[in-house]
Amino acid sequence: MEPEELTHGLWRWSAPHPDWQPGAPGSPEDWPREVGSALFQTSATALFVDPQLPSDTKPFWRWADACCAGRAVAVLTTIAFHSRSRDAFIERYGAVSYDGTDDEQILPGGIQCFPIPSRGETLVWLARDRTLITGDAILGAGNGGLRLCPESWLDHGGEAITLEGLRGQLRALLVLPIERVLVSHGDSVLGGGHAALSAALAPVAAAA
Repeated sequence: MEPEELTHGLWRWSAPHPDWQPGAPGSPEDWPREVGSALFQTSATALFVDPQLPSDTKPFWRWADACCAGRAVAVLTTIAFHSRSRDAFIERYGAVSYDGTDDEQILPGGIQCFPIPSRGETLVWLARDRTLITGDAILGAGNGGLRLCPESWLDHGGEAITLEGLRGQLRALLVLPIERVLVSHGDSVLGGGHAALSAALAPVAAAA
């Protein structure tokens, strides 16, 4: 998919992950082959989040070079195994690499990181565009919805946690005026993001 400008200076694209293999439903390997990446531009900076190069790199690099011209470039990795094509971006642009593990770290351009230590994951908040960018904790559910990752994925975090515990940690994000939620896996939510996230984080009723 060619990069799409969602709003001025905010881009998203998807590309096939070279290490993808089919996985059993609900397993840690159960994720779509196409993974999402994002670019956030200001007048001075260009931040790539979990960038994955597409199969045809030449037109992509022409586009990325134009986006980065005259800007300081950074790459943020939301979770350790989302390294993807990070090193290629660092080498090409001399980019600074972030993992966002410092609590409430403010990156260049007013980009704010929200670490989830139990997941070893960082969510990215773009206040200018009212956009939340996620790694693996929150997935696209289709039809404008969101869902949490499968429970089997929680074994890959930094601490033992349940899905309900993850919901509790993520509810702190609901103070944000979220319009969009860009996900790595599945369809992003490009409008009504706060409502979609609220629904995904609602407590699950106990079985009768």
